[in-house]
Amino acid sequence: MGENREEIKEPERESARNYTYILHCSDGTFYTGWTTDLDRRVRTHNEGHGAKYTRSRIPVRLVYYETFSSKTEAMQREYAIKRLSRSEKLALIRSMQPDNLRSDRHT
Repeated sequence: MGENREEIKEPERESARNYTYILHCSDGTFYTGWTTDLDRRVRTHNEGHGAKYTRSRIPVRLVYYETFSSKTEAMQREYAIKRLSRSEKLALIRSMQPDNLRSDRHT
C-alpha cells in the first residue's frame, strides 16, 4: 500500500564532550571555534580543510580549550570569546597555560 510514513527523528543527542577552543595561527592571530573532537578538528585545520579563516594561516596551534556537556554551552562560550579583545584572549590563554604563548609582539 502507499502508506505515507513520516520518519520520526530522534532528538539531537548532545555529546558528552563539546569543546570551545582557541588556535594560534601562523600570522599571530587567534581563531576561536567549537567542536566535539578536538584532536580531529585541529588536524583538519592544519590540513587546510578547516575554517576558511585558518586555511591561509596554517600551521595553527591549539593554545586553549574548555570542555562543556552541551553543544549550546560550547557555542555560547565561543561567541563570548570571539567578542573579547586580543589582550583579553591572551589573558585567558595565559590563565590556563602560563608561558605557553609568547606572541604579544604580534598585536
